[in-house]
Amino acid sequence: MDAQSGATSPLRIDRFTAWGSTPVVFDLAVGDRVKVVDPEGRQPGLLWVLGDIEVQGFAPAPNLDQRPAAEALAGRTADLPRMAGYRLFGDQGEPGASVTFEAVSEATCVLMPDGGQMAPDEQTPPTELTVEIESAGPARGVAPAPLAVPKLDLRVKAATASAYRVKAGDYIQIIDVDGRQCSDFLAFDAAALEKGEEFGLDPTVTRTLMATANPGPGLHSKYFDARLKPLVEIVRDTVGRHDAFLLACNSKYYEDMGYPGHDNCTDNFNRALKPYGVKPKAGWPAINFFYNTTVGADDSITMDEPWSRPGDYVLLRALADLVCASSSCTDDIDPANGWSPTDIHVRVYDASENFSRGIAHRMTPDAAPRLTRETGFHPRTSALTRKFSEYRGFWLADCYSDNGPIEEYWACRERVAIMDLSPLRKFEVIGPDAEALMQLAVTRNMKKLAINQVVYTAMCYEHGGMIDDGTVFRIGQNNFRWICGEDYCGVHLRELAARHGLKAWVKTSTDQLSNVGVQGPRSREVLETLVVTPPAEPTVRELKWFRFTVGRLNGVPVVVSRTGYTGELGYEVFCHPDRAPELWDAIMEAGKPHGIRPLGLQALDMLRIEAGLAFAGYEFCDQTDPFEAGIGFAVPKEKTDSFVGSEALARRREHPSRKLVGLEIASNEAIGHGDCVHVGRAQIGVVTSATRSPVLGKTIALARLDVAYAELGGQVEIGKLDGQQKRIPATVVAFPHYDPTKSRVRAEV
Repeated sequence: MDAQSGATSPLRIDRFTAWGSTPVVFDLAVGDRVKVVDPEGRQPGLLWVLGDIEVQGFAPAPNLDQRPAAEALAGRTADLPRMAGYRLFGDQGEPGASVTFEAVSEATCVLMPDGGQMAPDEQTPPTELTVEIESAGPARGVAPAPLAVPKLDLRVKAATASAYRVKAGDYIQIIDVDGRQCSDFLAFDAAALEKGEEFGLDPTVTRTLMATANPGPGLHSKYFDARLKPLVEIVRDTVGRHDAFLLACNSKYYEDMGYPGHDNCTDNFNRALKPYGVKPKAGWPAINFFYNTTVGADDSITMDEPWSRPGDYVLLRALADLVCASSSCTDDIDPANGWSPTDIHVRVYDASENFSRGIAHRMTPDAAPRLTRETGFHPRTSALTRKFSEYRGFWLADCYSDNGPIEEYWACRERVAIMDLSPLRKFEVIGPDAEALMQLAVTRNMKKLAINQVVYTAMCYEHGGMIDDGTVFRIGQNNFRWICGEDYCGVHLRELAARHGLKAWVKTSTDQLSNVGVQGPRSREVLETLVVTPPAEPTVRELKWFRFTVGRLNGVPVVVSRTGYTGELGYEVFCHPDRAPELWDAIMEAGKPHGIRPLGLQALDMLRIEAGLAFAGYEFCDQTDPFEAGIGFAVPKEKTDSFVGSEALARRREHPSRKLVGLEIASNEAIGHGDCVHVGRAQIGVVTSATRSPVLGKTIALARLDVAYAELGGQVEIGKLDGQQKRIPATVVAFPHYDPTKSRVRAEV
């Protein structure tokens, strides 16, 4: 606050992230203050500055190689000889270490984490560095750098609309310049307009064909006109939350709210589209980008401030010659635009450009967004299918074109299958207090974990609800690797270490470790012909359940663990992403005589449900403890050391209220996650996962029930429609439904 006037300061914070070994470029104005942070610790940084800065606590590094900076600034006019270089932090730096400097003149900076590739048996991943720029001036309304050379560079000023033409195949980027600003989008078939026919985006057709009310990116995210002809598809989305394809704001909305005559997007569109022969409307159905609409369980629609931040954008591709219109929403009477409309920027790129597809994934709400990435195995999997889903920030195959999920399933049950599991999050936990940190963080007893051993465990909050499940690899006396599904685990571990004064580092290694599951009764036969291990390490044939070994697979450095997620004998193989295609090729070639097949997410879901294996968001969440998730075995009574959630779990163990059970369904009707389970009129539980089991020939489910109704043999009903009008009988049974003694996964030579 201003001490004299009490007015709010116009201070603005911009944030950037340099991911491991990848540079980030940012520009500074005079007086901008910069803070560079090493969030995870032990991450040296390289900084190049073209301009004048006033530094605190570090000095220029003479003779620093300028080639990485030159590559990052390619296409810009840069006086490289005048560029100063600096080394930041060190390889023993503490988590959260920071350096600051101030721009004395306008400056261009390049920041890059220093580090190379990490071998799978090492724990030295290059990790991120973050930049916070504190500017005293008002928001400059500067759009981010273009994705390529634009054919059209159009600024849509606050509370206005503009129309423009786009050729078929060209890309349209709609950018929220200053954040929290909605932008309505219209598109019309240009050829039809020239004939006097008006065919624009149709919400009813689009919702019907796409079977969803909300826009999202991906191979099939398209928008259609009334002829069922696709006009645009979404390629990228850095926000991930928009509205349900409703009307653009119009005069009636403002009149009803008591603001007659208020500017509105519909009237702005009518004016902008008049030169193209588009007839005016009282309310335009539009794709409302960045508009934060929530559809409640009762189908009510509410809204709040947008999630979008400065520079967020949506990238579309035109599927026909189009006349388009974009608005900066005029709404300043509610939170729709953060109470203050700002500019929207539109760029059009040529069809010859090749932009990756993706949606933003954020580790925490305040983290930098990362677009959906391709795993190291994507060059091979994408050659076998176009059916991909966005899974935790990566593209993973749903199924493969030549086989399909049923054949993939049987390959795993009867022979051998290979699946890309690279999106699993990996964290290197190192330092003299690494064991103490893991002992505090997870439910299993780390003191009993031997080197080269793996254990499955849960990670909980203080109230006993689960953060995640995962596996801990003990790589050395003070060296662990935590493999899970949730990005937040790394933040949680670092916060625990800081709170308890533990000298341990938690380094994110997900981008340095791609991994495949090689699963099925013949998996051992496939891998033992390929993997060579050092004399002191076990071979694949000698490897016991929940143990790992290191070696080379056809010359590729690997870590091989006897773990999996299918209920079959199986292994996971880890390598650097750059070597992943070699690894895939070698395993596929060696697996040919054994009938190997690639396996996608759909088949994996059938396999893991049969095997009774928990899945985040289905069997557990932060409101579910390990006992309710069916993994109470991962909370041993003999662990006497206190850990996060231990007191709550002790209470919950003694006084359970819900229990995970198996269900056998007396019907072939489709059962799904979230279906209610009843005894009489009362709901006594919920289905967490369900599938039609090929090997059992029946529909099975996992369900969380009140303990009063969890006895084996109990009769319950699964509710459909409103839960009362239609009921499907089911019997409570033990799980796993398939191989309950785990004889197959434990299979020894």
